[in-house]
Amino acid sequence: MSRRSRGQQDEESRIRFRPNPRGNRPRTKDRPSHADAVLAQVVTVDRGRYGCLLGGFESSGDDLVITAMKARELGGKTSVIVGDRVGLVGDVSGAEGSLARIVRVEPRTSVLRRSADDTDRIERTIVANADQLAVVTALADPEPRPRMVDRCLVAAYDAGLDPLLVLTKADLADPAGFTSGYAALEVPWLVTQRSPDGIVGLDAVRERLAGRVTVLVGHSGVGKSTLFNALVPGASRAIGRVNDVTGRGRHTSTSAVALRLPDGGWVVDTPGVRSFGLGHVDPSRLLHAFPELEAGTDDCPRGCSHDEAECGLDAWVAEGHAGPSGAARLESLRRLMRARLGETDY
Repeated sequence: MSRRSRGQQDEESRIRFRPNPRGNRPRTKDRPSHADAVLAQVVTVDRGRYGCLLGGFESSGDDLVITAMKARELGGKTSVIVGDRVGLVGDVSGAEGSLARIVRVEPRTSVLRRSADDTDRIERTIVANADQLAVVTALADPEPRPRMVDRCLVAAYDAGLDPLLVLTKADLADPAGFTSGYAALEVPWLVTQRSPDGIVGLDAVRERLAGRVTVLVGHSGVGKSTLFNALVPGASRAIGRVNDVTGRGRHTSTSAVALRLPDGGWVVDTPGVRSFGLGHVDPSRLLHAFPELEAGTDDCPRGCSHDEAECGLDAWVAEGHAGPSGAARLESLRRLMRARLGETDY
């Protein structure tokens, strides 16, 4: 062997090859099972940190809330919202400064959603795994907004939640005029009013909410946070006032929070909303919010939009099948249909 060949071999032997960092172990798509993850339920969400109740809403005894963050493996497309049942790993001691990881979101039994407006099909998930939606509206100051209530009812039926109307400030106006428009829907309602000694009618609200997971929704200024604070002593949700010029309330609750009720059950307070878009709802499902009209569609032509001259609902209502408020409910349905299709400002 020549001197040059031996020199080349010596140089090559001194070269140090860096191993491929991607090839030093076999790649796999298998995710860790996290069989040791403990069950919890999300009660607060705040800037990427999640307050998780150990054991979930069904737990008894001390309410140990763990601060957690989403594990990277969940990815950006996996949302975590108040009410979600999740699996936690890491430090679940609840000690100050501890941080666990959410590694799993269990299947949801219900999801309350809304969109920014009626033309926006992007869903905003609000609360998961609730079973009742309490729509809070004032009878005066600010004036009630029946169309807003209708929208919340549609969202409730779409999510599979039982609807409930909670009418506040009955000391300022008689509820009969408002409730007459919902008699045909058979939606239960409760009436409260202010007094020097507190809120009259609060016991009936407590009874209806006991043992259930209830979401409170309503536009700003209707007294939702006042009701929440009365239901859960020590909650201390900020209370706003109604603007004297616009007649609208100011947003005070900025994030959803779930708290245990003293008599059992949970209540979730949500930020006040000034609109409740239904862009995510299939128009064909809107009829489910109007059961007194749904049976009348049997005589509609195929593909009926329920907002045309040939619609069979007009005759159905005229014959009295939808009750005394049938005409008003049909108009409400049609306005919802038009708004959902982006044809009117509703």
